[in-house]
Formats: sequence, structure tokens, C-alpha cells
Amino acid sequence: MTPPSITLIASSTTTTIPPMPLKPPPLVQQPPPQLEAKFFSRRNAVVWLSLIAPLTHPASALSFGISGPKEWLRDQKKKTAKYLLAPIEASRNILQYANLLLTRTEPEFGEKELEEVQSLLRSAARDCVPQERNSFVQFQSKSGVEVCTFQLVVKNASSLLPDKDPVKLAAEAKLIDLIRSFASLSDMANEFDVQVASNRQKVANALMDTVTCLDNFEQGVKECLEV
Repeated sequence: MTPPSITLIASSTTTTIPPMPLKPPPLVQQPPPQLEAKFFSRRNAVVWLSLIAPLTHPASALSFGISGPKEWLRDQKKKTAKYLLAPIEASRNILQYANLLLTRTEPEFGEKELEEVQSLLRSAARDCVPQERNSFVQFQSKSGVEVCTFQLVVKNASSLLPDKDPVKLAAEAKLIDLIRSFASLSDMANEFDVQVASNRQKVANALMDTVTCLDNFEQGVKECLEV
């Protein structure tokens, strides 16, 4: 018996062309942050303080029917302490950067560096030195608006304490010392010829004294917050 024949039918094949690989999107390099953003600008500080302020008044707790409003508010203050202390830390960073500029060798310190140091000192003072305020801030101050960021900080930190509380009084005294130190530092930076190395060193020494006053003020604020 003859075996059945097998007929091979060629099947049509379809060639699939793989898709072209997608090119990754080009990397966009972000520009370095400006000095204002790095050091927590006054506007940001005021915004944070305005957000924290409603939590520092007993009426805000009472309006929500919270029992023990002072205890609750005290706890809220501790939770927001890092935001309240942020302007102090930012000013410390500014002063440390200004100190680096002041301690440069003489050929590296010119008119540009002088202007930058003066600008940094004004920024670090947070509008607490009246003669260093610009016209708009001066107008706000004359209108009864509190423009000194450090004053706003101590007011918020000590709002739950009685007026005669020794911790509150100590923080306010440290604030006065800090403002005087900034005023003295500003006068030296504006009046001394800081392109002379010896004068520059005097300003640098005064700057470090201001950092010490800033540290003391920060400690006073922390004691008001009990942190």
C-alpha cells in the first residue's frame, strides 16, 4: 500500500519590525538657588509667623471647644518650634557666610565683596535695625506694623507667658542685646574702610560677637517654647 503523500503548504510569514527605542528626555540642569532662597527670606519668615500666630492665642483653642487650651497650645508651639526658629538659623548662616568673605586675603576683597557683605548684614538683621530699613519697610513700621522679624519671633514664642514672667523678660532682654549688636555691626561695616585688612578683622570680630548674641537670643526663645 502506497503511503499517502504529504503536501507542504508554505505559510506566509509577517515580519514585525521592532519599534525604535525611545530616547530619554534631555536632562535640564536646575540653576543654583539664589542667596535669598537659601537663607530664608524675610517674606518667608513673616508668612510662617503669620501661619503660626493663630495657634498662639488662647481664643483659637477655645473656639474649637478644646479643654485645657494652654496645654494644647503649648504642645502646638513645640511642634512648630522649628519654623519659629528658622529665621534665627537663616541669619546665623548669613553671618557665617559674611565672615568667610571678610576673612579673605586682601587681593581677593574688593568693592564687589564689600557691597555683598553690607547686603548680607542687612539681610541678617531682619529689618530690626531702623536705619537699615528700606522705604517700604519704614512706611510699614510707621503705620504700626511690626517689621522686626526677631520681635515677631519672641512675641509668638512667649505669647502664653505672663508679662512679668522671668523667662519672657530674659528673652526680650536678649532681643534688645541682639538688635544693639546688629546696629553696631552695621555702623562698623558702613563706616570702616574694610578694604584695609585690620579694619576688616575688627568687623569680623564684631560679626562673631553678633553671632554669640544671636545664639543667646535663640536659647531665650527655646526657653519660652520649653524645647
